[in-house]
Amino acid sequence: MEEHKKRITGSIADRMIVLLIAGMVLVSVAFIGANIYRSRVLSKLTMETNQQQIDSISGVGEDMIGRMVTEELDRTTELEARVTNNSFVDLQRRVTLLGNYAAVLLDNPQDYQPAEWAFPDKDKDGSLSTMVMLAEGLDPSDPETAARVGLLANLTDIMMELCDTFESENVYIALPEGIHLVASRNAGGWYQEDGTLQSFDPSQRYWFKEAVEAGRLIFTDVGDDKETGQLCIVCAMPVYGKNGELLAVAGSDFFLTEIQEAVESVSGDGEFHVITNRDGHVIFSPKEDGEFRPTGDLHAGEEKTDTAAQALDLRHSENAELAAFMADAMQGNGSARTVTLDDGTYYMAGAPIESVGWTDISVVSQEKANENIQEMLSKYSEIQEGAVASYRSANSRYMPVIAIVLAIELILMLILVARQGRRIVKPLNSITKRISEIQGSDMEFEMEDTYRTGDEIEVLANAFSDLTHKTAEYVEQVRKVSAEKERISSELRMATRIQESMLPNTFPAFPECPAVDIYASMDPAKEVGGDFYDFFFIDSGHLAMVIADVSGKGVPAALFMMISRTIIKNCAMLGKSAAEILEESNRAMCSENKMEMFVTVWIGILEIATGRIATANAGHEDPVVCRSKEGRWERVKEKHGFVLGGLENIRYREREILMTPGDKLFVYTDGVPEACNKEGEFFGMARLMKALKPTVRGTPRDVLSSVRKAVNEFADEAEQFDDLTMMCLEYKGTEEV
Repeated sequence: MEEHKKRITGSIADRMIVLLIAGMVLVSVAFIGANIYRSRVLSKLTMETNQQQIDSISGVGEDMIGRMVTEELDRTTELEARVTNNSFVDLQRRVTLLGNYAAVLLDNPQDYQPAEWAFPDKDKDGSLSTMVMLAEGLDPSDPETAARVGLLANLTDIMMELCDTFESENVYIALPEGIHLVASRNAGGWYQEDGTLQSFDPSQRYWFKEAVEAGRLIFTDVGDDKETGQLCIVCAMPVYGKNGELLAVAGSDFFLTEIQEAVESVSGDGEFHVITNRDGHVIFSPKEDGEFRPTGDLHAGEEKTDTAAQALDLRHSENAELAAFMADAMQGNGSARTVTLDDGTYYMAGAPIESVGWTDISVVSQEKANENIQEMLSKYSEIQEGAVASYRSANSRYMPVIAIVLAIELILMLILVARQGRRIVKPLNSITKRISEIQGSDMEFEMEDTYRTGDEIEVLANAFSDLTHKTAEYVEQVRKVSAEKERISSELRMATRIQESMLPNTFPAFPECPAVDIYASMDPAKEVGGDFYDFFFIDSGHLAMVIADVSGKGVPAALFMMISRTIIKNCAMLGKSAAEILEESNRAMCSENKMEMFVTVWIGILEIATGRIATANAGHEDPVVCRSKEGRWERVKEKHGFVLGGLENIRYREREILMTPGDKLFVYTDGVPEACNKEGEFFGMARLMKALKPTVRGTPRDVLSSVRKAVNEFADEAEQFDDLTMMCLEYKGTEEV
């Protein structure tokens, strides 16, 4: 402001003195009036220009934020739908697997001996067990009925494994004559209030009838579980014999509590989440009223409820915009767009959950999306008002000086006023023209020689220049902050869901098998990790162990990890050798690996009876074995094959590790030896072997705890660079069984 004051005193004031030397009082009054008029014109021009810039910024900002919101909404909605769909795909796979096993069994009864079976036992309520239910009129002592039940009971092991591995609530197989075999943790739910066991005819259940009527694998509508009352969906598949006759129906429940809670948790602050079924009915929503309120249970027992029959199909909504959006979304064309509802305008995006025919819808209010642009306009107005006030204050302080100069310079006023008028109007017209041209991304008002008049015009031009420059900087800052905020919040929302329930984390893992003790952990370096481990029984005598490291970081690595884990496990469950599992898995990954990601894998299959571990290595770290009799750890160097997902038709070699009672096997990812301290040193194999040394007599949990403690002490406060994943198995031998 001092700089501006100096300029005004040395320019306009001096000129006014010359003008007022020979002037008359009337001319002086006229000139003062002209000067006041000019001040008002400039103030009005400033306010009009301010409004033009506000309108321009508002339009550009809203368009920019609208594009950002729609792009992010499309991406996050598709990702959420894909994650939800994967859960139902897993359900399809296990029902298909059970159905295939049942087809072989029931089509070849002569190849199997009757297996042991039992009715529901109340004492086992809460624990996983298999049980048999019979329709009313079936006598378990009847030889034919007993033979059919005994034959069906051969599926007990695979049903227990499916229910335990996938954490399913119920897995079952039903015969048309009314025999029902189920693996469940709810044995007490089959008893009536008087303590008697109820009869149960599976052939009369809605899922049995719908599967038979469809003649293929189906998903039922949402309904209440008969035993627990929880909200669930049933996946069922008819099983046919070689001659096309119906042998059985395989099924599994999928409880929807987590999906319902996840949807209801995203509510408020202008955004929410909705899931609709194949009929366009809202089945999950945090809204209690309006068009997005939940319909309620769409399937209760055997028949559709009145609520379901009267439920609103959003494709037929009276709101034409909403109806059109829902029709497109259910056809897979639900790209983000604006839809006007009773309470405002919203951005909406939809993505199909293909396996069940549902649709995932994300909704964000336009008001919430435009919060940043409103804040920017408020800041801009404050800056503009300050500039106008500054100009008016400076002008008012110099009016007395101008009046005195006008009185003295009266004679020269007529001549000089004409020159000064042209000198003032020309830059003002130039300024006005340039301001009117400001629009779109061209928001900068740059100083030019025309505006450098040395008086208030230059002050005004400088004020406009500073104002537009600050505005452009603020718009860019808002864009960057908004984009970064949306990206981070999206990844953090999805990170937990992607890795939920992926890794086995219940220990002891196999209390029913005292021959082995296993413990594992995975500590990601960032919000989500690319490492994973897995262990599961292929059959009662063979335990598979897998540890792997996916290339890359973040959500893509987590998704590829889920795919890799599923492929490897599915291949392993087919009973192949360790090398064949890697070969089959590699072929499957290469066939659809458009993102060119890869994974290093170590797999071992332990034969419980002998302690032999058949291993294969696809570019992974070497395992370490503890020999209890010698009291030492030793590194087992293996021939490494190529990573999975890199090249097709790669062959892998197998190696055998013989375990004796008390021996331990320790496997890990490269995040352990490559952990760094502040000086950039690696933890390395020497420190790893040193950390393992005192755990010769410890449990697997002690082994992982010792290594983790050593890594933490070595890294001190250095940031963890890579995922840190470990797994330890102790073989106790069959003599303890």
